[in-house]
Amino acid sequence: MAAGFGAYTADVKPADVFPGADRFGPMEGTPPSRPAYKGDQLAGYVFRTEDIGYSGKPIKILVGMNLDGLIVGAKVVEHHEPILLVGIPPQKLFDFVDRYVGKNLIQIGKAGTKTNVDAISGATVTAIVINDGLMRTAMAVAKSRGIAGFTAPVAGGANGSAAQTRTLIADVPFQSADWTALLGDGSLRRLHLLNADVDEAFKKIGVGRAGPYGREGPPEAQFIDLYMGLVTVETIGRSLLDPQTYAALRSWLKPGQAAIVIAANGEYSFRGSGFVRGGIFDRIQLAQGDITVLFKDQDYKRLGAFAGRAPEFDEIGIFRISNVAFDPTQPFRLDLLAQRPTGPVDKAFTNFSLDYRLPDRYLKVEAVAPIPASATAISTGDEANVAGQPAEEPLWLKIWRSRAIDIAILVLSLAILTLIFFFQDILVRKPRLFTRLRIGFLIFSVVWLGFYAGAQLSVVNVLTFTNSLTQGFRWEFFLLEPLIFILWAATAAALLFWGRGAFCGWLCPFGALQELTNQIARRLGVRQLTIPFTWHERLWPIKYIIFLGLFGLSLSNLALAERLAEVEPFKTTILLHFMRDWPYVLYAVALLGVGLFIERFFCRYLCPLGAALAIPGRIRMFDWLKRRKQCGFECQVCAKNCMVQAIHPLGQINPNECLYCMKCQVIYWDDQTCPPLIMKRTGRGKKRPVASPAGSGETQPAA
Repeated sequence: MAAGFGAYTADVKPADVFPGADRFGPMEGTPPSRPAYKGDQLAGYVFRTEDIGYSGKPIKILVGMNLDGLIVGAKVVEHHEPILLVGIPPQKLFDFVDRYVGKNLIQIGKAGTKTNVDAISGATVTAIVINDGLMRTAMAVAKSRGIAGFTAPVAGGANGSAAQTRTLIADVPFQSADWTALLGDGSLRRLHLLNADVDEAFKKIGVGRAGPYGREGPPEAQFIDLYMGLVTVETIGRSLLDPQTYAALRSWLKPGQAAIVIAANGEYSFRGSGFVRGGIFDRIQLAQGDITVLFKDQDYKRLGAFAGRAPEFDEIGIFRISNVAFDPTQPFRLDLLAQRPTGPVDKAFTNFSLDYRLPDRYLKVEAVAPIPASATAISTGDEANVAGQPAEEPLWLKIWRSRAIDIAILVLSLAILTLIFFFQDILVRKPRLFTRLRIGFLIFSVVWLGFYAGAQLSVVNVLTFTNSLTQGFRWEFFLLEPLIFILWAATAAALLFWGRGAFCGWLCPFGALQELTNQIARRLGVRQLTIPFTWHERLWPIKYIIFLGLFGLSLSNLALAERLAEVEPFKTTILLHFMRDWPYVLYAVALLGVGLFIERFFCRYLCPLGAALAIPGRIRMFDWLKRRKQCGFECQVCAKNCMVQAIHPLGQINPNECLYCMKCQVIYWDDQTCPPLIMKRTGRGKKRPVASPAGSGETQPAA
């Protein structure tokens, strides 16, 4: 049954995900699962994934898997995902899980089939978590139970146990081979797709022809003609690369690392544009067993052409495989992701796989000593470590690695902002430089931080964090969004120094958008409205009332509080680029429209996130904004120029409302604007000496 907006719980029984089974055994083993029986015959296992999702709570999915590794059923048992936060209805979550039924996750993991799961659809944290959890848990169940081609682990090695072996790359003498020979013996593998092949693949998932990547093409046209080979094998590498390139390749790789070459012709680029924007290749990935290798720009070397009489290609790249768990002697596959738009912001994805296995002549098998019984792990989850294999890195770390470039840009921008604040007294004395610097930073916040990176903080993050403190705090959930995590950490630290102004005044994409559009309106001659201060100080508590209402509601119904947090237009404007139902768009546009006449209108009176930051911002330890004794008593210039009216008529600055734009500091040092400085510069107001009565020889001050 539904459990409020965005949350869901259901009473799902094992029989619901394993049709045909008439009885189930008890929950047992590692990972825990229940055996499913048809009569007296074991038919498979039922297990549950409980990986932490975007809400900070587990996404519980009950899964049935037969003895061949085929998923026969999958149902969402419970989730607390704020699905509406990413702009898709809850049913899409259930449809996403349903698509795993009929897929053999073990074959996919072992790279022995072209059957694929649309695992990257939506590109949300929720989808990533579900896919990672299902693949990892299914593989662990299969390995621990000895099904789907795996041999069940034994508790210890007896004296008479069979000898163990391992496969290595053989030291084969180099023998030059041409393109045809390499393709003929399997050293190179080919994936050739026409537009018609892509059309057929999308039809299977219910997507009609709309252009494979945003533009049409005839069905008989070539979509991509792609080739792949393992160039760290000497015969393959030296046959394809000239001596200088091959030598550079060997020095580029660390000991034990492998590299592949990918070459392609056709309308579709395997590189895509993700490696330019974010340093990651988002159209290709390697899969081997239960590991997935994503390529980043530092793992890529562009190649102009092959050596010898090889065909010419539109694009050729060498990719370094830095994952230490990858074994080049075992089969693997290259997944090519194709996409099609299905709506203003929705896309459908499908994968095409190219299987690869080194020819036997490059391999050798040698015996190894059996593992002693004392060193064998039993149901501890440490089997990989005992076998000498590194433990799989957590999902959040994979995401951080894939967004290394974005993280570096954000950290650099935060460092620049910190320098601006620390050297503000120097910068504000140069008004033109400071104004350009501020406008440039606001543009960065809107364009890169907001529209590109989607790093818009929300009051939902505050509600989720406080809720997690009562429900069981787990760092790995918050680490799933690296930019949001870094931005929150920086904002929390800045509260001690500058209050809410560091984020609200400089880093908030929607706030920056309001300020920039207002400045454009001013240049176009739009008349600005000034709210009388008596009304202004009665209106600004509205945002605190909104925040306290959402916070109180979140303690009993987090999902409903997240739904009502739509009072923030951030999702509509920044995350979804106005691609939503018209009421949401109308609301966001109306707020921006009012902001053309009243600067930062939403920030002043309605923003619950600003209120949430203002409350702890009261504990800031430093007061960096300078004031004069004349402020408020003899002079109102700063108060009239404050963009959010955070300066009281009596001169004091309200730290709860100050967005740290530093206009008052520019005025403070400007002897052309600040009345006390003007008087000092011109000499007005000073007492002049007057002559004493004749014959006194003294002067007297003027009255």
